[in-house]
Amino acid sequence: MAAPPDRQGMSEGQGTSDGQRTSDGQGGSPGRVVPAYAVTGGRTRSSGAELPVETLVTVTAAGRRASGLPLECRRILQLAETPVSVVELGALLSVPVGVARVLVGDLADADLVVVHRPHVTEDGMPGPEILARVLEGLRAREV
Repeated sequence: MAAPPDRQGMSEGQGTSDGQRTSDGQGGSPGRVVPAYAVTGGRTRSSGAELPVETLVTVTAAGRRASGLPLECRRILQLAETPVSVVELGALLSVPVGVARVLVGDLADADLVVVHRPHVTEDGMPGPEILARVLEGLRAREV
């Protein structure tokens, strides 16, 4: 895996990858600021195929045992204990979806997560079964 740059000296809770200031975990004083592009080393694409935002991700057994990863990668592995989409990961990590795509791609290349691509028809559009499930989900929310 092409790991994001080392964030030496940065402990958990001391900044987010979208450049926001956060608590240092000890009373709310300002922490370091890390811009989103620093999380991926300036990369905008992973080495694998482009991941649609609705792609689901789950952690592998190797991912559960992984250590020495940057904070964002560790969080993805934690969140992927249950299937989670790339777009949800971006939102939960407070990073742009492009950053989430790169990180998920890197984790997939290292066999730390499994990527579950959506089923599409020959023209690249979602199949009728996917659209029916989406409609069913929307109707369930109308209550």
